[in-house]
Parts: sequence; structure tokens; C-alpha cells
Amino acid sequence: MTISVFELFSVGIGPSSSHTVGPMRAGARFAAELAECALVTDTREVRVELFGSLAATGAGHGTFPAILLGLEGLWPDALDPDHAQKRTAEMRDTGMIRLAGSSLIPLREGDFHLRPDIVKPQHPNAMTLTACAADRRVLHTETYYSVGGGFILADSAADTANRSGLLDAPWSFHSAADLLALADAHGIAISDVMLRFEREIRTVDQIYQQLWHLRDVMVACAERGITQTGYLPGNLGVPRRAHGWYERLAAEDPGRNPAFAEDWVNLIALAVNEENASGGRIVTAPTNGAAGIIPAVLHYAKNYTPAGKADPDDVAVRFLLTAGAIGSLYKERASISGAEVGCQGEVGSAASMAAGGLAEILGGTPAQVENAAEIAMEHSLGLTCDPIGGLVQIPCIERNAISAGKAINAARMALRGDGTHRVSLDQVIDTMRTTGLDMSSKYKETATGGLATSVPVSVVEC
Repeated sequence: MTISVFELFSVGIGPSSSHTVGPMRAGARFAAELAECALVTDTREVRVELFGSLAATGAGHGTFPAILLGLEGLWPDALDPDHAQKRTAEMRDTGMIRLAGSSLIPLREGDFHLRPDIVKPQHPNAMTLTACAADRRVLHTETYYSVGGGFILADSAADTANRSGLLDAPWSFHSAADLLALADAHGIAISDVMLRFEREIRTVDQIYQQLWHLRDVMVACAERGITQTGYLPGNLGVPRRAHGWYERLAAEDPGRNPAFAEDWVNLIALAVNEENASGGRIVTAPTNGAAGIIPAVLHYAKNYTPAGKADPDDVAVRFLLTAGAIGSLYKERASISGAEVGCQGEVGSAASMAAGGLAEILGGTPAQVENAAEIAMEHSLGLTCDPIGGLVQIPCIERNAISAGKAINAARMALRGDGTHRVSLDQVIDTMRTTGLDMSSKYKETATGGLATSVPVSVVEC
């Protein structure tokens, strides 16, 4: 079923949508369920078990404090990163959490039970939460799966969480072929198809306002990333580069000469992903690890295209709607989870989404938009997820900048053609999915292969 653009693009905190945002949502949902059943005051212990990739790289991805914050009833879309850091420090000092925001119980990150060698068949990112009474009687238990992009699913048969965008509405589409057929039948753009889908559950004004809010959060994230100095968290000692780059670039290009367009695109991607790596406020696009690509290419669309210069607000809406339509195909037909299909599902999907969005802004037909999205993913197939030290820093940050450039190139290549091409977007998405299935687990967000093992570090944070 088609997935809403507001499910693919959501506000959260870094450094990972599947390892930070999803687990926090799971913790918050578990706390809410305890509150709904009036079990909070009876709960004296919460057991936390992490499996597969969550256990293997959770330390470097901020999974542990995210779960504790969630259990306190905090949700990532409304969380102030500064408050999160302060509260995390307090929980570490006291060893206590406020379950559902009220009842104090003992729980430390070191109390978590890690099972990296146990991979649940439903998804590699799994966690089980269990609430117990004083006599150790189980009051409530649930297993959650963080399936990418901040989405969570539960084992319970009645699970409907985070599925408000999964609608089988009149404007739904289940393949790129469906999407093109809808656009062609009504003589409209890809963004208009997605707009009509979204209108099934929201007003036009609500859609525009929420998309502008997402755009503004992306811009604010980049601006904050540009102002920060020092080093990124963790033992790799990676210096923040965006601030220095900005100072040099602003001096070299005060008039925003198009010759420097690629440099600004690189800077935006770098700034966003450094902010993400630092636990900042971020928009999943469609994941945190790939969050710099969409803002960087949107920056290009707004500042270096005739449409963007004429009406940047309209361009932001059309760009995000088009990118969301393409992202829905990846989420439905394959995966956007690095733990499931490698980085091709994160950075590859984001590059494909951005390429399609830019192709429409450049005046491309629906067929050219589909071609642009296909080109970007075709040349991201097999991309592995191999974070050094289990941190979303190397190669993740530079990979976003490189893939933003790839998206722009793919869009421009597509507009040189008429939309006719040998490999379809559906075929390349299916190939991405099967490639992910064939890929060894060591290349899927476990930090046990690729650069993660080729580059030595003193302490692996996973």
C-alpha cells in the first residue's frame, strides 16, 4: 500500500532512524501501553533485550539512551536534543528512569541484555521489552521491530502503529508502472499524484504547511551544523568540517555563482549529517543515515534552477511530494533499512528519491522523473553498510555528499532523454531487494565487514 510522505519524512533526532528513532518510539509506545492499562505504578522492573543489529551496533548509534528516553514517555519528533543530552546524563548518574514520565524505577544502559547473534526472522532490528511487578510477575511484554526510517512494528496481532500512511486509497500505487499510469491517465505530474493521495487524509493547506515545516527543519539542521565546531561524539576523533568549509566557501563565493553549486551541495549534506552524528534534530529522509541527500539536492533545486528562484516554496512542496512518491515504492517493494539491505536501501533510496524530485523541478515528464530515480539507484546497487566503529560517521557523512551529487547527475542525464530506457525503476527496486537478501550480514549495519574491519579503531562502539 502507498505510504504517506509524512511517514517517510518525519522529525526525530540522530544519529540513526532505525537504531535511535525507532527504538525510542518503541520505548514510548511500551510506556503508553503500560499507562493505558494502569500498570505503571505496579511496574518495578523493565527488562530490555536487544537482538541482531540493534545489539551489535546499538552503542554507537545511541540506541540505549533512546530506549530509556522513550520509556520515560518522550517521542523523537517532539524531543529537544539539548534536553535529551541533559536527561541522559541524569539517568546515567542516578541509574533511575521515570517510567511513562512518573514512576521511578531502576534501569541503566548496562542492564540491557544484548543478543547480537540472535537475528529474528521478522527483521534484524528487534527488541523485547518486559514489565515486571515486585514479585517478578510479568505484567506486559512486547517485541518490536525497527524496520527503517523510524518505522516500528510489533509482534502483537493488533499492531497498527505508524501505519496511518499505509492507505489503499483511490490514488494509491504499488509500483512505478502504477504511478506512471496514474500520471499519464490524468495528464498530471508525479507530485500531483502524491498530492491527491495525501488529500485523502489531509487538506491541501495541511499538506503544504507540514511540508514547509519539514523543509524548515532540514534548513535549520544544516544551519546548526554549519555553526558547530569541535569533534563528533565517539572514539574516532572525527573533526566537524562544515563550519570551516562554510567560512571558506562564503568568502570564495559571496554572490552564489553557479560554478560553486556542487560545493554548496556538498556542504549542506556534510552539515546535516554531522548534526545527525551528533544527535541533533533531523528529518528522516528516508532515514537518518541518509538524511543529508534530500536537503542538499533541495538546496540545489531552490537556488540553482529557474523554478526554485521563481517560487522556492512551491518547489519545496513539489520536490518533497515527488521524492515521497518514489520513496513509497522502496518502502513497499523492498526496504529502506541498512540492517536489512545494506546502505543501498538508505543512501541509494535517498539518491533515487532526490533525483526524481529534481527531475520534476527541472521540468521533466513523469517518464523522465522515473528514469532519473532509476539511474540513481542502478548505480547504488550493492552499496554496503559498514560504519567504522559502529558510528554513523565514516563513511556515512561523505557518502551523503557523494550521493547528492549522483542524484543531481542522474536527474540531468534523464532530462537529456525522452524517458524511454531499458531498465525500469520497478526492476531496479526488485534488484535492490534481492541484492540485499544475497548480501552477507556483515555488510548490513553490523560493523563486522568492509571499512568497519579494514580500518582499525581502538574501541569499537558496538
